[in-house]
Amino acid sequence: MTHHQPRNTAPDTTRPAPEGEVVGLLLAAGGGRRLGGRPKALLPHRGRPLVEHAVGVLRAGGCARIHVVLGAESATVRARAELPGCVLVDNPDWAEGMGSSLRAGLESLAGTGADAALVSLVDQPGIGPEAVARVLAAHASSGSLVAAAYDGVRGHPVLFGADLWPGVAATATGDRGARAYLKERADTITLVECGDVARPYDIDTEADLVHLE
Repeated sequence: MTHHQPRNTAPDTTRPAPEGEVVGLLLAAGGGRRLGGRPKALLPHRGRPLVEHAVGVLRAGGCARIHVVLGAESATVRARAELPGCVLVDNPDWAEGMGSSLRAGLESLAGTGADAALVSLVDQPGIGPEAVARVLAAHASSGSLVAAAYDGVRGHPVLFGADLWPGVAATATGDRGARAYLKERADTITLVECGDVARPYDIDTEADLVHLE
């Protein structure tokens, strides 16, 4: 891991997580290829970089500790975005796709004592704290593999218990992330309907920028 800017560094990133804690894992490494090469983390939303909004959603939803995986123009993201208390993880292989960022993020959680990782994507600003809170609540009662659903279709955030991380990392390739892993275990996923409180659109193209404020 590279040196952090002081304002972006957690007071002690090696502190063990409290027993049973779920750490938020924000994947924010994308280069915005269909957005003219603008890193998604730096897209403006409500006057600030989109990555700040995404971190705020995780915090408001109940994640006290957050790891953020950076990739495209990571040095610029560190300089421009206010991410106090977050653990910033550089993924030098970000151009390979979301799978590499998921692997880097899970690797950064090794040894933290976290019970689970709640994975969210920086380019889904329509998913707010309510969806995060519902997935966390389902984890407390239903086990180690939980995902938000929208009209019955699985989406993000997705929660993986620590016992599942090796399997997830082993199958996370290309832009598919954990899709193959989740497909194989469709019968064991606890789906939490969030379509009434969130919208799962992605910011992928110029046309999608209408969703940002």
